[in-house]
Amino acid sequence: MIHPTRRELGIAAASLALLRPLARPALAQGAKEVLTFAAVTFAEAGRGERLRAWLDRFNRSQDRIEVQPVALPFATLANTVFTQMGGGGGPDLVRFDQIDYHAAVPANRLLQLDELIDMSAYPMAATDRYMKIGGKRYGVVFEGSNYVLLYNPTLLRGGAAPADFDNFLETAKAATGNGVYGFAYRATMAERPGFWQDICNFVFGFGGRWSDGTTLTLDAPGVVAGVAAYKRVYDSGAIPRGADAATFRRMFWEGKLAMEVDNGGVAGILKQQAPDLPLAAAPSPFPTRAQGMVLAPLTINANTKNRAAAVSFVKWVLQPDVQAELQPILGASSVATTVPRTAEAVAAQPWLTVYDEQTPNSLPQLVEGLETRTPEIQQIVLEQVLRVLQANRDPGQAMADAQREALRRLRR
Repeated sequence: MIHPTRRELGIAAASLALLRPLARPALAQGAKEVLTFAAVTFAEAGRGERLRAWLDRFNRSQDRIEVQPVALPFATLANTVFTQMGGGGGPDLVRFDQIDYHAAVPANRLLQLDELIDMSAYPMAATDRYMKIGGKRYGVVFEGSNYVLLYNPTLLRGGAAPADFDNFLETAKAATGNGVYGFAYRATMAERPGFWQDICNFVFGFGGRWSDGTTLTLDAPGVVAGVAAYKRVYDSGAIPRGADAATFRRMFWEGKLAMEVDNGGVAGILKQQAPDLPLAAAPSPFPTRAQGMVLAPLTINANTKNRAAAVSFVKWVLQPDVQAELQPILGASSVATTVPRTAEAVAAQPWLTVYDEQTPNSLPQLVEGLETRTPEIQQIVLEQVLRVLQANRDPGQAMADAQREALRRLRR
């Protein structure tokens, strides 16, 4: 297993220190209201620095409000923030992953925004429909990102993207050797949220769904096929087993990884870290075009003592010029409102078109109809997938066990 570096642990510890209880003393005359904003993206190489600069633009425009970024690792953000919120504290603003957004709403952790922000004033993108839960809004899209296959053509035989899954597996094996791996994904509970994202892509790509909208379908043929394909890749010798996302993404921009299925934000990170990197994109090499979608809402902590200031920040984020500045910082991701790509951006980053064309085939990484139960279903599924990977459990039997266990839990 790859462990965090001392620098990463130091950054996390410093960020955690900012997550103090939200009660603050009265402001001195001329002092600013300080809001904390927790997000994974502040900790990312490349994007983190640019987002901090973007945030500084807001701070420079304000006389009475200052927003301080809090960088937390993807694998621990939700647990850290939920713990703080449960104690009456936590950051004022949070960029949650969608799965955690659905968990935070019924726990009354988030401020409802319907009466605080008039969304009709903004040209909201299609992904905005996922921001309402039970007909009420608790966030706006900070980042929406599709998944496609990213590859380094100089490391692939013939330089072309694989046409199908069997060709993909052969290509990954052929690219492996001399310190280079053909492909990478997550397969450890230490990276549980990312592990779930990666298995969703395989399952969706092979035609599987976690439910039919009302009933669990964890043992359906498409799900089993996706898990079996995950196992074939695991056994291929073409992946760096145990590598976390930070490690294998770094390997990619260092020219040591040929392919990865990843979200649009990562494409931007790779190019920022290695501007001369040969980077290309193609649809993921699965039987169907369906893939997961990262949808990260910007939310306001229900505990905040600075509600008006937090609402002001969200309104600022939704301004057209601010959205237009934010979108290219996020790479091939999209923002809350409709922001067309410029011809210059597409010419310089042709993978933008591949990501944008994936939008109609993208699905939330949730259990449809059982969104609030997704975390516990996720745990059950991933435990069984690990048995398939590490103990050679038959995928059909493993997913049948997952179905039985999940149904038993849901009946409680």
